[in-house]
Amino acid sequence: MQLPILNTSPHPLPTYATNASSGLDIRAFVENAVILQPFERALIPTGLFIELPIGYEAQIRPRSGLAMKYGITCLNSPGTIDADYRGEIKVILINLGNQPVTINNGDRIAQMVIQKVEMVELIEVQALNITERGAGGFGHTGKT
Repeated sequence: MQLPILNTSPHPLPTYATNASSGLDIRAFVENAVILQPFERALIPTGLFIELPIGYEAQIRPRSGLAMKYGITCLNSPGTIDADYRGEIKVILINLGNQPVTINNGDRIAQMVIQKVEMVELIEVQALNITERGAGGFGHTGKT
C-alpha cells in the first residue's frame, strides 16, 4: 500500500526499524527542546501530514524503549488519526517517570501503525445473546 505523506520537517520520512516492524518510527519536530517534568504532558509536533484512504486509520503508539528507560508514553494511546484528517500529526507525550526527560528535535518519539478498519451499522435490539462469560470483566477470571 502506498500512503501519500507531506513532510514539512528536515527529518527523514518515518521508517520501520526492522523488516518485520509493524510501526513506523516518527520524530519530534520542535524548535526548542521540550523538557517534560515528572507527570507533565506536552503536545509534540512532527511536521508530518498524511492522506489515508477511507477504510484505514493511523494509530499513534508509544515506543517501548522510551517507556521502559524513561517512563515516557503517549497519552490517549493509541491515538487515532481518521482517514479524513489532513492536519499535522502531533503526539501527546507524558512523563510517568520520576526524572525530567528532554525531547529534542529529531528524537524518535512514537510509532505509527496503519490499520484497516471496518465501518459498522448499529442495529438496536432489546437483548443480547447470552454467553458463558456474560458481563464478567476486569479480572473476573482470577489472578492466574
